[in-house]
Amino acid sequence: MLRRLHKDQPASFEFTPANLEWARGQITKYPAGRQASAVIPLLWRAQEQHGWLTRPAIEYVADMLGMAYIRVLEVATFYFMFQLQPVGSVAHIQICGTTSCMICGAEELIAVCKELIAPAAHAVSADGKFSWEEVECMGACANAPMAQIGKDYYEDLTPAKLRDLIARFSRGEVPVPGPQNGRYAAEPLSGLTSLKDFESGRQQYNASAQRAVDIGDTVKRIDGTEVPILMPWLGKAAAVKPVAQTTPAPAAAGISATVAEALTTGTPEVKVDAPAGVAVAAPAQTVASGNEAEAVKPAGLSAARNGTPDTLQVIEGIGPKLEALCHELGFFHFDQIASWGPAEIAWMDANLKGFKGRVTRDKWVAQARIIIEHGLEEFQRRAKTNDY
Repeated sequence: MLRRLHKDQPASFEFTPANLEWARGQITKYPAGRQASAVIPLLWRAQEQHGWLTRPAIEYVADMLGMAYIRVLEVATFYFMFQLQPVGSVAHIQICGTTSCMICGAEELIAVCKELIAPAAHAVSADGKFSWEEVECMGACANAPMAQIGKDYYEDLTPAKLRDLIARFSRGEVPVPGPQNGRYAAEPLSGLTSLKDFESGRQQYNASAQRAVDIGDTVKRIDGTEVPILMPWLGKAAAVKPVAQTTPAPAAAGISATVAEALTTGTPEVKVDAPAGVAVAAPAQTVASGNEAEAVKPAGLSAARNGTPDTLQVIEGIGPKLEALCHELGFFHFDQIASWGPAEIAWMDANLKGFKGRVTRDKWVAQARIIIEHGLEEFQRRAKTNDY
């Protein structure tokens, strides 16, 4: 399967308000300057919301995290869990085709998908409701053959059972996931033969199936309202001296008090200029090193020379949002960045809204100096091996 963007793309993407709050919360897990670490969970939530990962969604996440678009595209194209083409509006069916399932009849399940959905994997059915693919081991070998439909496992399948599941999904039903032959989980169909002391307290369905039934999200597109948005790690964070700033009231900003508090204290670091219109000012600090004498704001320009700024996104680590922020602060050209010394770097690291520490981490000054001294072609050669 080719891992490239689909030729047909929607015009735009943005998180629902609840998903945006969830995404902001995930970013708080990571220390200052490391927002890019949240790229996989944010891409996954974008896919759960839309069904598949679109170019606008990839760029949206990149903007949230201050990453170059190509870096986020690299992640999306590397991991096969990300669907880069349209999927069925009702469900995407993943048939396990590895040894245990293959021995137990996976090929017959694939034949059903080819007959009822589409002859080729990753193609959407004529009615637009379903798509399918064969995948590698999904870790339910004792329940072979099995398939993941939407977000949940449907196990102990037969061709007839899969046909019935597809028909029921098509009618708008949501069949209970888990084993489809009557057994509770992965024990023998006749029941436990050992560890019987652990039978007490079991619910109607096994843990994962019960959770799916309780939440009701088996094939549902996730909008963030399914379960409470909890961020227990914020309550365990070490006390950090709050930084003065202006923050809209949580209700007015459309975010929870929990996330608003994290934004207000500035700990953990939160990216606050995401493209969904939730305006929350980032902490404004004067120094990054803790020594006020070391931090000096670099001299900026009121506008680009001759009205034409350099393409700062050439520098590794500068994406569209950071380029716009640099312009806002008066920095339009490579030679400006190349001239920064330790004091100027310290100031920039402390005052990049939501991107603290990025100048040092991504070696902006070293990159800019190579561009100035050796030209773009030599810089691009060195950038392939991070030789700067």
